[in-house]
Amino acid sequence: MAAMNDHPGEQVAQEPIKLLAIRESALSLDEVFRAVGDDASGGTALFVGTVRNHDGGADVDALGYSCHPSAEAEMRRVAEKVVAEYPVRALAAVHRVGDLRVGDLAVVVAVSCPHRGEAFEACRKLIDDLKHEVPIWKHQTFSDGTEEWVGAC
Repeated sequence: MAAMNDHPGEQVAQEPIKLLAIRESALSLDEVFRAVGDDASGGTALFVGTVRNHDGGADVDALGYSCHPSAEAEMRRVAEKVVAEYPVRALAAVHRVGDLRVGDLAVVVAVSCPHRGEAFEACRKLIDDLKHEVPIWKHQTFSDGTEEWVGAC
């Protein structure tokens, strides 16, 4: 009888990074979820970041994201690091830039792994590192007329 990790489904996929993008258009949960579909995965974790109507106790009226030209390359570096640390079968991440409204999807990431615990951990690592290391900046305008830039890194 073969050991569990001898089964091909227990191994990291050959090309686990399925989708990475920074877009000016609306994001799709279905697209990201489909991108990480994998028959050998028992767990898929998905994180959706949306624009909220407040930040730091102030009402947000407008929000825009911009990025450095290296942002997609940095996103790939972050994704490759997650793939190296976890048994990722499939990974996807998309981030929005441009002007967004309250309720809009700002970022969607997903990871599929053989087991749920790994999928949760890998997804958490992916979104946390993306927010800290990829040069994407948020510009918020508050209802009192003040503005704030928030850097991702």
